[in-house]
Amino acid sequence: MTDDQVPTVPGVQTRRALLAGAGVVGAAVLLTACGDDSGDEPATPATGGPAATTGGSGAAAIARTGDIPVGGGQVYAAQGVVITQPTAGEFKGFDPICTHQGCPVSNVDGGTINCTCHNSKFAITDGAVKQGPATQPLAAKELKVDGDQISLA
Repeated sequence: MTDDQVPTVPGVQTRRALLAGAGVVGAAVLLTACGDDSGDEPATPATGGPAATTGGSGAAAIARTGDIPVGGGQVYAAQGVVITQPTAGEFKGFDPICTHQGCPVSNVDGGTINCTCHNSKFAITDGAVKQGPATQPLAAKELKVDGDQISLA
């Protein structure tokens, strides 16, 4: 029997109408959750460091070279980058989204970029997988170092 064949009773909805209404409400909730707060506050690094500033080149600086420890790094989620310093004076940039299931990486510790969702670990030198379940490396992001300012190229 289709909805057209069901006798209408005041105050009673068909399953199809009820499910369609639930889908609309679910979509509205999902879209509300995916909104962004752009313009509300200036972007700051996830680690609580300095807000982005503009260096002499005009590019927005994400961090200062002194903010990135040798053999470690920092996650700048709001700016969409992980910055590492594998050796003194060598800075590398990577996408902050784990290649396993799209979780944001959470920290840089013990010489690896770490995703705590499923414990994947990536090398600070080239983003290669050091421990799965991820099987693909983090994508590299090109950085520009101007004096002590680091920005995306």
